[in-house]
Amino acid sequence: MIALIQRVSEARVVVDGEVVGAIDHGLLVLLGVEKGDDDKKAHRLHEKVLGYRIFGDDEGKMNLNVQQAGGQVLVVSQFTLAADTKKGMRPSFNGAPPAEADRLYQLFSQYCRDSGVHTENGVFAADMKVSLTNDGPVTFWLQAYRFTSGSQGELRNVSIDHTNEGRRIECVLPFSLADAARTLVSARRL
Repeated sequence: MIALIQRVSEARVVVDGEVVGAIDHGLLVLLGVEKGDDDKKAHRLHEKVLGYRIFGDDEGKMNLNVQQAGGQVLVVSQFTLAADTKKGMRPSFNGAPPAEADRLYQLFSQYCRDSGVHTENGVFAADMKVSLTNDGPVTFWLQAYRFTSGSQGELRNVSIDHTNEGRRIECVLPFSLADAARTLVSARRL
């Protein structure tokens, strides 16, 4: 699940000439639901979005999250965030099936509401006109991951020779990531 978040001084969504969602100071969240996303990812991403400290404190430093800054959230579904752009000149769309994507989009928005943040929405799968005033500009790409290893999701310790100078890094990685890391390190040595 992907959230492209933008700190805004205002944002709104129009569908068929009618404003369906609008906020003042807060976050515009463009939300992409990927195949394999689930309720846990939606919950984790909502925590990350609401907790991300990108609003200025009294000293002008980005130390406040949207709740601390008294902001609002506008969530807009954006299936194109889940596009595969690795090959060719045309994106390939392999996101979550529409019914599941809509369910998770609504769930993400409800999690935001349940956290006490005023939350507005676009209309899932509609042709939307989104307008915003990006404050900064400040824009971040956030993603919720769920790593598993085998059928049990076990974690194990892995040693990786990162510098090729005899120094070793001890870390805990899911099995599939450990194998990927070893492959990358081996490839760098060639």
